Amino acid sequence: MVAPLAVRRLVRRGVHLLLGGVILLPYVLLIIGFVQLFTEPGTPYVPAGVLAAVTLVIATVPPFLPAMRALEITATRGLLDVDLPDPAADPPWESRLFGAGWYVLHLLSGGAAMAAVLFSAPTAVLLVVRGLGFDDGRGIAGLSLLDGVTGVWAVLLGLGLVVATAYLVAGLGALLAWFAPLLLGPSPAELRLAMEAQAHEFAERNRLARELHDSVGHALTVTTLQAAAARRVLDSDPEFARRALVAVEEAGRAAMEDLDHVLGVLRAGGTAPDADASPQRTLADLPRLIDDTRTTGMELEATVDGDLAAVPPVLSREAYRIVQEGLTNAARHAEHVPVRLRVAATADGLDIDVSNPLPDGAAAGGASGRANGGRGLSGMRERVRLLRGELSAQAADGVWRVRVHLPG
Repeated sequence: MVAPLAVRRLVRRGVHLLLGGVILLPYVLLIIGFVQLFTEPGTPYVPAGVLAAVTLVIATVPPFLPAMRALEITATRGLLDVDLPDPAADPPWESRLFGAGWYVLHLLSGGAAMAAVLFSAPTAVLLVVRGLGFDDGRGIAGLSLLDGVTGVWAVLLGLGLVVATAYLVAGLGALLAWFAPLLLGPSPAELRLAMEAQAHEFAERNRLARELHDSVGHALTVTTLQAAAARRVLDSDPEFARRALVAVEEAGRAAMEDLDHVLGVLRAGGTAPDADASPQRTLADLPRLIDDTRTTGMELEATVDGDLAAVPPVLSREAYRIVQEGLTNAARHAEHVPVRLRVAATADGLDIDVSNPLPDGAAAGGASGRANGGRGLSGMRERVRLLRGELSAQAADGVWRVRVHLPG
């Protein structure tokens, strides 16, 4: 019975209700003013009607504004202790309509609470004063029925009136707290937009993870192999060692650029602030990728057919990453065996074929650890799936082969 009268909660809910009552006062005064205007003789009804219509429009607009809904959500969270999500910057009209309904409910509840407080406070004081014997003999204005209430009964009635008003405020506050999630919470349209935004963010983060894995993983693999090759021939072939060290430097710089870009995107909230400025390598960079791979000591036979410059940009970027991951996997898992790469641009799209003999003693598809994919093949499959392409990765006749077809 006393739980609704917890002082802190009661005061906060009372403040929220009184805010609604204060906002309601101008509306009440306008209604009273226009009623008096139209009931007075000689009023020019046409100008008065235009003025009333303009006033009605002005008074109706605020409840539908996103800023007003945001203010109501903030006040409700702070004073009614209702957990509500942050409002959308541009909520759909369904949410605005619910927000307007909450605005009306808040004002009406606040008006009722304010009227109860304005009536009960002075009445309770006069009753208690009378009951304690300090009555000046005058009755309570507008309440002649209470003129006969004196003594202890007057004190009890005054205190009871205060308690009843407190329960009314607590009840109206609880009512608003119950309706708040229904009217100020996210509508189905907002939930759909939020889910779409979340899905877009997850997709972007997955894309960034793939980019980071492919670029940094490739750089680490290539630089490790290039450094090892440079160490082996440092005395016998200094020129080759010098080229390998230059390639290590360039691969490190490229990886740092990619890493810096990804970290910048993550700090910005998961979406690229300037996609055009981001490091995006395409099939135009394929010759450099092939040269860098060969400096690791890999025996790479590369064949390019068709006009790669005519490949659409999105397809070209993803195809570069697929080739890069295929060569990285070959360098990492296939040891020192010849690798064949074929990239062909056709009228139907783009074909990529990376193959190498299985290392000695490797089981079909198993020794390299690539049969079930790992992160490299998983990333390739995600890229191919997003482009509605086809990928096969399997061992046959002692040869590991990755084949990809991307429709144009």
